[in-house]
Amino acid sequence: MRLTGLLERLEYEVCQGSDEIEITELVYDSRKVTEGSVFVCISGAVSDGHTYAEEVAKKGAAALITEKDVDVPKEVAVIRVKDTRYALALMSAAYFGYPAERLKVIGITGTKGKTTTTYMVKSILEGVGHKVGLIGTIEALIGEKSVPANNTTPESYTIHQYFAEMLEAGCDSVVMEVSSQGLMLHRTAGIFFEIGIFTNLGEDHIGPNEHKDFEDYKRCKGILFTQCRLGIANVDDPWYQDVFREATCKTETFGFSEGADLRASEIEHITRPGYLGVKYHVNGLMDFDVEIDIPGDFSVYNSLTAIAVCRHFDVPEENIKKALKVAKVRGRIEMVKVSDEFTMMIDYAHNAMSLESLLHTLRDYHPERIVTIFGCGGNRSKTRRYEMGEVSGRMSDFTIITSDNPRFEEPQDIIDDIIVGMKKTDGEYIAVCDRKEAIRYAIEHGRAGDVIVLAGKGHETYQEIKGVKYDMDDRVLIKEVLEEMHVR
Repeated sequence: MRLTGLLERLEYEVCQGSDEIEITELVYDSRKVTEGSVFVCISGAVSDGHTYAEEVAKKGAAALITEKDVDVPKEVAVIRVKDTRYALALMSAAYFGYPAERLKVIGITGTKGKTTTTYMVKSILEGVGHKVGLIGTIEALIGEKSVPANNTTPESYTIHQYFAEMLEAGCDSVVMEVSSQGLMLHRTAGIFFEIGIFTNLGEDHIGPNEHKDFEDYKRCKGILFTQCRLGIANVDDPWYQDVFREATCKTETFGFSEGADLRASEIEHITRPGYLGVKYHVNGLMDFDVEIDIPGDFSVYNSLTAIAVCRHFDVPEENIKKALKVAKVRGRIEMVKVSDEFTMMIDYAHNAMSLESLLHTLRDYHPERIVTIFGCGGNRSKTRRYEMGEVSGRMSDFTIITSDNPRFEEPQDIIDDIIVGMKKTDGEYIAVCDRKEAIRYAIEHGRAGDVIVLAGKGHETYQEIKGVKYDMDDRVLIKEVLEEMHVR
């Protein structure tokens, strides 16, 4: 493969050597450099790839892509670009043969709702014969293969690698979560999206390692709508106009507002023992009734988003309704059958904002009690612990404080911090450090009409203790408790 082929869509300067050389691999991790490869020097938050220039040259790198001066032997080509992250994205696309151009790529951005909506879109489209890849917070789905995720939006090289594998697996479309960080760090640069979706915006991800302020957060979300054919937006979100300020795409809207192109009306919460759901009527660009087995108004928004997307794939109404009825997302308000008298669910809510949103939704179903089981991760902000304790104390009828991922902290120390927040309220609570025993306590003390929320870990299947990830899945713990109770 000639280096010029990888650079064909970039502006660059040859500082040393030649761009006409043959290269063997495209690499951005210095540990993976091999003889004849081209190494992209990424300036990251933790380390700067430029500092490895001499090391990778000794390993046999044939060329380096840089933003600044490096000192390497004259036989090594040095190519200067304005932004090496941007360069990696366009070079990765070329390296894998521009796979995105042979797929219909659907990108979903927003603070909440991305994960659920991607699975809903996949479910609907596959119901009419499309083969759909998925990239998101939980996993990447490529044909029959599932790859656990490290980031909501992977590095650009990985995205194009997945796209190429999806084509090999027979996929014609891909739906992916597009995070603001992914957009900011050019992970999706050079991809032209068939459809881009904006779900909502909340004041999250602001900090030294993420976005400097809310304006920057909004600006980064808006990048998606400069690289798609059609943008579909939640018109009810107060920041919708700001996010779409620089949009270059055609735009459609969805929401509850009368002005939405696709809107939900006649919303009705459905409750029966062991089940919570919602139904509503779709108006505007389409006209039919929908029922979904996931509770809450945010579930209406998520499903309405999926409908807005699938309308452009000419999916019949009956197929949409059928797919939405069975669409499930692991660890996102995931109902687990434990009793005919009360309801139990698993959810990923792991900060105060997401927990408050979930508990507020459940209040709309008028449960006898809301019982919340949760812990907090170790080696993370103590403020989160205080806030989550206060939210659960204020909005739950009873809280069972337990362990999450303690990492390098003592579980009891984390629980004590949560109790600090809990004591700011009148909420009743108990601390049960062992997560399985906490689940057992909740089930044994469940009352008719209760909703029990097992929050924090969601789709995770491990518990991290002192640098080691041990197998632990909330679903397995529930199953074990039920089996043990039955034996007794």
